Amino acid sequence: MTRVSIFSSPLLLGFDHVERMIERATKAGSEGYPPYNIEQTGENDLRISLALAGFSATDLAITVEDNQLVIRGKQSDDKERIYLHRGIAARQFQRSFVLADGIEVVGAELRNGLLHIDLHRPRPESQIRNIAINTTDGGRSDTLGVTGKTGGSR
Repeated sequence: MTRVSIFSSPLLLGFDHVERMIERATKAGSEGYPPYNIEQTGENDLRISLALAGFSATDLAITVEDNQLVIRGKQSDDKERIYLHRGIAARQFQRSFVLADGIEVVGAELRNGLLHIDLHRPRPESQIRNIAINTTDGGRSDTLGVTGKTGGSR
């Protein structure tokens, strides 16, 4: 079965990486633990908050791998404790978020059972770039530059 993609248009060149990012985000979105919030904290700032009761900073690792923010947690069992009832299991997790190009992880803080990860999205600057047009006419090569004037023979 052939899968049709919205990025299969011949007018959308070089967007295959966007399609892969969407597939990764879809897979990562199906995870249920730990619960999280994403909030906008400023015009270009975001905060991801994960509920991680019982985790310490040494139980956690945060990495950015190929535009993917990955939070891993692993609690170790205390073998000396004797539980009469154990409803809070020591568990491990991995939660991933796909980041757009340019989004920077500013910092992370663990406070009151919540891990806060702050992100900043710099405002993209408009870029206009002129492309020189090379011509070959009758054995003579010229380059038309930004001003449209002939660049001379080569």
